[in-house]
Amino acid sequence: MSDSNMKLDTDRFGKVSYSQEDILFFPRGIPAFETKQSWILVGSDDNAVKWLQSVDDGSLALPVTSPDAVQPDYNARIPEDELTLIGSTNPADLALLIVVSIPEAAPWNMTANLRAPILINLKTHKAVQVIALNEEYPIRHIVFPDDVREKMKASAYENENGGVEKC
Repeated sequence: MSDSNMKLDTDRFGKVSYSQEDILFFPRGIPAFETKQSWILVGSDDNAVKWLQSVDDGSLALPVTSPDAVQPDYNARIPEDELTLIGSTNPADLALLIVVSIPEAAPWNMTANLRAPILINLKTHKAVQVIALNEEYPIRHIVFPDDVREKMKASAYENENGGVEKC
């Protein structure tokens, strides 16, 4: 099989094509998934949420997004040894993602883990989930403001009940 035409059967996306260059290598795995070291990003370009899909396990995918989509002034302080692990201290070589948690029955309650971003070396494709030195960043940061959450909840209720309020 050629490097540019590998296929992966996934539970969420069906068959996914990817190349060797698409693989993000996590030398330590990801916490709770330490044995899963190879991942790819999957998802549509027009959606802020992508999926970090395990190449080793088609049933394992984690929703991720850019920290800027959640907190525009996000500025994680990364321990220097983590930068050394992925092979660069040059900000131009690096990208950050954050893992989000999207409750299936209540997506308006989506949270983002701002405390443990995923650091990616864009040149080597090495990645690591790190604990930011910023203690003010929470593990479960509510993504949507209260007014947006209420609108989403009301819209879901209307769609579920055909727009008819129950008495």
